[in-house]
Amino acid sequence: MILPQGGARAQAAPPDAALEEISVIGEGGATTGYHPRRSRFGAGADTALLDTPANIVVVPQAVLRDQRVLSLDEALRNVSGIAQTNSLGGTQEGVVRRGFGTTRDSSILRDGRRTVLQQNFSHTIERVEVLKGPASLLYGISEPGGLINLVSKRPLFTRQNSLDVTTTSFGGAIVQSDLTGPIEGTNLAYRIVGDVQDYDYWRNFGTIRRQIAAPSLTWRGDDTTVTVGYEFAHYNIPFDRGTTFDPHTGRPVRVPRSRRFDEPLSRVEAMSHLGSLDVDHRFNDDWALHLGFTASNLTYDDNQIRPVAYDPVTGLLTRRADATRGADFNAQVARADLVGRFETLGLRHDLLVGAMHERVDYYRRSSYRGANQGGFSVFDPVYGQIGASDRLSLPASNNRDRLINTSLYLQDSIHLTERLILVAGASAQFYDQLAYAGVPAKVSTDLEGIKPLPRAGLVYKLAPNLSVYGSYTQSFRPNVTDLDRTGPLQPEEGTAYEVGVKAELGAGLLVTGAFFDTEKSNVLVTQVVDGVRTASTVGRARSRGFELDMAGQILPDWAVIGSYGFTDAIVTEDPLLSRNRLLNTPRSTASLFVTHQLGRVTPAMSIGSLSLSDGFLELGFGARYVGKRPGDAGNTFTLPDYVVCDAFLSYRTSMNGLPAALQLNLKNVFDETYYPSAGASNVLVAVGEPFQAMMTARVSW
Repeated sequence: MILPQGGARAQAAPPDAALEEISVIGEGGATTGYHPRRSRFGAGADTALLDTPANIVVVPQAVLRDQRVLSLDEALRNVSGIAQTNSLGGTQEGVVRRGFGTTRDSSILRDGRRTVLQQNFSHTIERVEVLKGPASLLYGISEPGGLINLVSKRPLFTRQNSLDVTTTSFGGAIVQSDLTGPIEGTNLAYRIVGDVQDYDYWRNFGTIRRQIAAPSLTWRGDDTTVTVGYEFAHYNIPFDRGTTFDPHTGRPVRVPRSRRFDEPLSRVEAMSHLGSLDVDHRFNDDWALHLGFTASNLTYDDNQIRPVAYDPVTGLLTRRADATRGADFNAQVARADLVGRFETLGLRHDLLVGAMHERVDYYRRSSYRGANQGGFSVFDPVYGQIGASDRLSLPASNNRDRLINTSLYLQDSIHLTERLILVAGASAQFYDQLAYAGVPAKVSTDLEGIKPLPRAGLVYKLAPNLSVYGSYTQSFRPNVTDLDRTGPLQPEEGTAYEVGVKAELGAGLLVTGAFFDTEKSNVLVTQVVDGVRTASTVGRARSRGFELDMAGQILPDWAVIGSYGFTDAIVTEDPLLSRNRLLNTPRSTASLFVTHQLGRVTPAMSIGSLSLSDGFLELGFGARYVGKRPGDAGNTFTLPDYVVCDAFLSYRTSMNGLPAALQLNLKNVFDETYYPSAGASNVLVAVGEPFQAMMTARVSW
């Protein structure tokens, strides 16, 4: 299926319009413009969203392109109950879902499988899917807040090529290409995606450089499809720990937001490889098999000048030079899913039987820790007084965290009546975990076990376009610590109850409302007794709230994606933190982005040898709100709430028969100063990007 790019224009474009086209992929068409329809993410098999007992939010390609999304954080601004958490100075993706989440918490998947990549989003991504709530039955290790799945672009058997060139007011350019189509005379199709970014960092020093190449190949037979893909990425980006909040006032120190408190050497350079194999075989109209395998590798070195303390009386910051050398992360994940449809005793069953095996290994060869050095004035900074550390820390080096997990799962969707669907399933997780650090190595975690996990859900179709659902789900995630302790640390376990309603309205608008109640137990708690730190799993945390998500068309030439989330997330059991709110979790989030196609604004014309067709305009405007959030576990300071607005204007035509477009994106239109997250400390607070104008020229053929 070929559809015009964008939300409103999916149905409203006049027949003579020269439109840039995008492909909508997935069984039965996953999305139409802004409107999500189906996903395999929440059920393990291609299923209508109305028939899935969970809140699944899709951010489709049309939204990513209209908003000129360049990061996962930007994509997830369209989803309820999500906020940024500690991103380790912008070097990793950290996401809070329903109050739960940390960096490297195994919550970000690529095509339904785990990787070790720390920068996942690029031009290679077709759409972003978010599954709310525990999902360990289908996906193994996870937090109870939910999972995020980035769906890769795959080869198409219809030729579609595009080239995007973007300039930014920060200074620099982004060049992105996407080439796909059939190989004539064969059953093969190819896709080659390129993404090169080289532009200035918006603060007072730094640059962002990324290079990504992603070829893939698909073979299609009568009943079998095989796709192999590879992605290479290299990036060199700032390791920016942000700004400082004054402990006396609870507000950020009064300095320009562009001022960095580190040094130009604070950077991370990384290289990653991602290979994948997907095999789909259909035995008949009712039974199909999917085999998938992903191998990922990430190597990196970094330097950072880490702020460790701030004196509000003198305005002086104490800093320390840290570094990592020889980080080498690897993951291999394989899964097999057999899906089938059959009837027994007059009832239809949609069965999923599967197995998954994953081995994830994080290793850091050498860690460097410099001495604390004071005297850096945040009001009158003098750079160059501290350099990269050459002090090797033996206790922090030779650091390994390895997890081997095998999952066997079974799920049945039983159609009790034409309107009532019972979803029931169970899995068994066989895990083996080893963590150690130091020279000589000191083992902190060494345990294995079996964890059974149930899932139950009920969907009732009040009408073909209206359903209500309820669900009970569980999750688990092993703990890792390098602290002194006695006895093994049991895995964190999550339990969630959820009820909701889903409706397809009007011209194609999906609306989902959900109430949830989630509890996580065996939360890691650290204590200091007689100067000795110990860790135990006696803590509990709870999250309750409401979410509303909508996406699609509200009128033939209007499209919208929006959300509202209320989350009450607190610590319920802990020796010191009981009743505290969870780090980086706002009580309220909201977003709304609306696009409108204005129709033809210029007639066809010729300028010398250049022939232009009718020109069409589309514009969009949106705002997002994030409420106040605790900046640390102790709730000693609070990040203020904020509203940020974005807009775009797109002019589409064709040049000599080739679809073309000019698109202007204005991000943070009113130049709001805001702080998206904190690194669990008042001296490690991220600063949001200021106003940015981006101009993109796009041609397709």
